[in-house]
Amino acid sequence: MPAKPSDGPSLVSNTIGAITNHIRTHELGPGDRLPSEARLSKELSVSRTVVREAFSSLAAMRLIDLKAGRRATVAELDYGTMSLVIEHGVHTEQITVQQIYDVRRTIETRTAMLAALRRSPDEAESIRDHALAMREHLEDPAQIMEHDLAFHVEIAKAAKNPVFSLIVGAFDRVTRQTWPIGWRSRSSDAEQLAMIQIHIDLAGSIVAGDPQSARDLMARHFDQSVKALLTAGIA
Repeated sequence: MPAKPSDGPSLVSNTIGAITNHIRTHELGPGDRLPSEARLSKELSVSRTVVREAFSSLAAMRLIDLKAGRRATVAELDYGTMSLVIEHGVHTEQITVQQIYDVRRTIETRTAMLAALRRSPDEAESIRDHALAMREHLEDPAQIMEHDLAFHVEIAKAAKNPVFSLIVGAFDRVTRQTWPIGWRSRSSDAEQLAMIQIHIDLAGSIVAGDPQSARDLMARHFDQSVKALLTAGIA
């Protein structure tokens, strides 16, 4: 039975705590069902409205999944909430784009190195395919961006540490805003091709299982990206 929410200013907050405690104490995993609204209402001595609000808050935090006509279930890890926080920090000038790229450089040089050591054959192929697709869509920046973003996500996955995947994924919303600016600042075909080529070279290092080369190429990639954003006046 979930622990009952204690008296306090917010029954909803306390109910959220009781539900998350239930997940932990019952060792529930992704996809496992939570007790029904009616059962939680009875066991926690709160109204079903309170339980419903608690469920809605947990769903907004991406901790549970809600589907009409079905019991709430434990959610898989999701970077969406973290992504919103980072985007909010940028737009409220609490975080700068250059600070984000500093963190990304630190993290993604590590993911590149680990991916070269740990990637499966299928992961290596996916990373290479995204890099090559960037060159194939040279006349379509929107497609290049999608493959670029997927390229970095696949490298994080290949590092075999889900925390890296969460963090790299969390930069998605901000990157979608800065990427077109950085691309346009590379005004010549040669600069744009060089940007794509470093992705292809990086993919090659990961496919070849060369962690040192992968790390160095990722570091160079971020140094060039920051330079492009500085040229555009936003980093």
